[in-house]
Amino acid sequence: MLKSMTGFGRAEQTVNDKTFLVEVKSLNGKQFEMQLRLPPLLRPYEFDIRNILQEQLVRGTVECIVTIKQNGTSKPVNINTDLIKAYYHQIEQLSAELKIDTNSVLSALLRLPEVVTPTNDILNDNDFKEFKNVLLAALTELDEHRLAEGASLEKDLLKRINNINEQEESIIKFEPNRIKRIREEIATLLEAHVGKENYDNNRLEQELIYYIEKIDIHEEQVRLKQHCDYFRQLLNNNEVSKGKKLSFIIQEMGREINTTGSKAYDADIQKCVVTMKDELEKAKEQILNVL
Repeated sequence: MLKSMTGFGRAEQTVNDKTFLVEVKSLNGKQFEMQLRLPPLLRPYEFDIRNILQEQLVRGTVECIVTIKQNGTSKPVNINTDLIKAYYHQIEQLSAELKIDTNSVLSALLRLPEVVTPTNDILNDNDFKEFKNVLLAALTELDEHRLAEGASLEKDLLKRINNINEQEESIIKFEPNRIKRIREEIATLLEAHVGKENYDNNRLEQELIYYIEKIDIHEEQVRLKQHCDYFRQLLNNNEVSKGKKLSFIIQEMGREINTTGSKAYDADIQKCVVTMKDELEKAKEQILNVL
């Protein structure tokens, strides 16, 4: 089963006097890249949170936003006066340009992020354990999205690989006529320019064998079929992250297809090669989203 790198998860839970809200979004990426936004209460646990995210998500461009709502009215708070002044100066400049009254802006400023924070700026260990459950719940939902999209990716990739196999089988059918036609064309050219009585048939046969060996595409077709079979095997195994391996196999398939095209000297085979290249490019685009 494939997993996509794209997904979204959200979880919310109230623990004692705090309500934890976690939102995680993941997009495709070559490595693991993360943007993490935490409230002050959780900053001492940032390293642990990053480890959980990387362990669970493995790869992709991840954005995680955590908010904590303090329930109750009797909790001591700090007002970040420097931050509220910075907000106000920008709003004042904007209001002057737009000619908007700023007399009632204070209540709005107090609701902005990080302006009002609780004085107890460290979460205790028990509350952090509860928070981890909320974080894992959000990651579980994201993982379900990844699996659902991965199933669609797998279906499309199998279609592309099967189409490549069909073209490879067509090439095998064209091969005998290709060799026969090349022999006949070379003999016809020699008769036209040299004369049939002026060349050695035995020598010609030797040269033809050497030339045909150079343009033989049997090995390329065997390797291409092996790569397609290995691609399917990899799709069916239980490995979680296999996007990079699938990408490597796609590259090897591309080499065999390109070599086939360069050796073909046959219009029917060239048409098959063009179709295979088209299917391969579509597969490459899908592989970019695979975990």
